[in-house]
Amino acid sequence: MVKAVVAGASGGIGQPLSLLLKACPLVDKLALYDVVNTPGVAADLSHISSVAQIEGFLPADDGLKKAFTGADIVVIPAGIPRKPGMTRDDLFKINAGIVKGLIEGVAQFCPDAYVLVISNPVNSTVPIAAEVLKKANKFNPQKLFGVTTLDVVRAETFVQGITGEKDPAKTVIPVIGGHSGETIVPLFSQAKPAVNIPADKLDALTNRVQFGGDEVVKAKDGAGSATLSMAYAGFRFAEKLLKAANGESGVIEPTFVYLPGVPGGDAIAKETGLEYFSVPVELGKEGAKQAHNPIPSANDYEKKLLQACYDGLKGNISKGVEFVANPPN
Repeated sequence: MVKAVVAGASGGIGQPLSLLLKACPLVDKLALYDVVNTPGVAADLSHISSVAQIEGFLPADDGLKKAFTGADIVVIPAGIPRKPGMTRDDLFKINAGIVKGLIEGVAQFCPDAYVLVISNPVNSTVPIAAEVLKKANKFNPQKLFGVTTLDVVRAETFVQGITGEKDPAKTVIPVIGGHSGETIVPLFSQAKPAVNIPADKLDALTNRVQFGGDEVVKAKDGAGSATLSMAYAGFRFAEKLLKAANGESGVIEPTFVYLPGVPGGDAIAKETGLEYFSVPVELGKEGAKQAHNPIPSANDYEKKLLQACYDGLKGNISKGVEFVANPPN
């Protein structure tokens, strides 16, 4: 019996993500939580003839407690998109506060659940989640994941233009580091099966993976960001985790984790100088079963990218830790 929760279920990512989870045969119960519209979203999805029983909750009447109690997996796409006139710092404070509140709910009502953080900026919201769980004495690093799968999905898709592979998901490309701009490092040299990228196309391809989100924002012309592809990526990671928890072996996906708390992570933390980093992680019943280190096999081009990534991530991570240590008024 698997109970999944989507926290932020009425938003641009939350609704399609809830649809995908409702259709997933691995989910028996699906609880939707948000500050608006969740009963309506749940009513709409409840007409779909799939296994999952669905309910929608609002903050009133202990909604958070009812939604989270008994959850096995909590997926958090909650947050607001940046509005005109809003600085990145304004956006950070709002979304950081939202994530902090939801993780306090996890600590209280479902501390053993797998927690999947989608809310941006992931490089900072995952450290926020960890610090909140540590304060509550409920932190299990093997069950906290920052979802960076959209970067992987983009790498698979964009490289298809070069390989011509009919199904892009059949090309496995490790994408490591963080989940924004230069902190995203696609390791095309380690693609399986191997891909041959012409030297004159490598910069553009790498940049497109790192800044693919801008492409969507521009195409939507002020009407939003990457919501549908992010929902798909969030679902893909959740489904892989549920399959691994169900006993399927050899399930590996890059994800942003607290390295010192994951088997194999210590060596990567020493090498990067960072406590949080996205690397390919083997998933299992315990969550993050084993972190794999692809950094020693990176080529010279990728090593330069990694240097910029380390510098960017340091600040992002400390910003998240600082937010919990000294919350703004």
